[in-house]
Amino acid sequence: MYKTKEIADLVGIHPNTVRIYEDWGFISPVPRQRNNYRRYSEQHLFQLKLARRLFRCEIVQGNMRHRARQIVYASGAKDYERARRLTEQYIAHLQWEYDHAVSAASAVQRWLNKEPAPSSAAHSRKQAAQILGTTPETIRNWERNGLIRIPRSQSGHRVYGSPELERLQVIRALRAAHYSLTSILRLLNRMDQPHPDAIKTLNTPAPQEEILSVADQLVHSLATAKADANEVLSMLTSSFPESGNPEFS
Repeated sequence: MYKTKEIADLVGIHPNTVRIYEDWGFISPVPRQRNNYRRYSEQHLFQLKLARRLFRCEIVQGNMRHRARQIVYASGAKDYERARRLTEQYIAHLQWEYDHAVSAASAVQRWLNKEPAPSSAAHSRKQAAQILGTTPETIRNWERNGLIRIPRSQSGHRVYGSPELERLQVIRALRAAHYSLTSILRLLNRMDQPHPDAIKTLNTPAPQEEILSVADQLVHSLATAKADANEVLSMLTSSFPESGNPEFS
């Protein structure tokens, strides 16, 4: 059994954070002694470690944070089997997001190196949205705001080829990092200059224009989140015997 400060020290957080986690349902209700002091169990320690592992990396995308919180809520409710399923889904989604972030970072590097985009088939807006994991309306909004211009076929239909898909991947990554549409437009306009100074862009970027840095940071953030999620899955799996009940029940 642990006192509030003792368990906080073990996890590396402030005692007030422990109490907040209880209020938010991140850990199970904590019994109190006659003197009204909280007494935490090994199960609470497990729940706190799980929450801190999932929240250790600041994922810039709100959907990622939402998924992590759902795992923590399931753990706080002692529904560890659901927490494990959600963690498996979370890992798969992180991998999917990681692949997109890598594509965006690779696209930016090719832009700086003046390399052409790898060839691919032409797509409709709906197909492009499916590839990016977004909606046609989102892409339409980016077009309306001047972030991208889409060529048309002889029949007048918009055609999304390799260069357009690359640009959309970069826009997607910057929006995930909470860049405004105005900031993205300014950044992309700079990269669209006939002879952008790549060294200047890399060494002395304006605060809103750290395009390569943002892409790389997103890749690193997602890689860290994947490692943490896999650690959580290992924690949940090792704490379950085949009966499905936690060893500290």
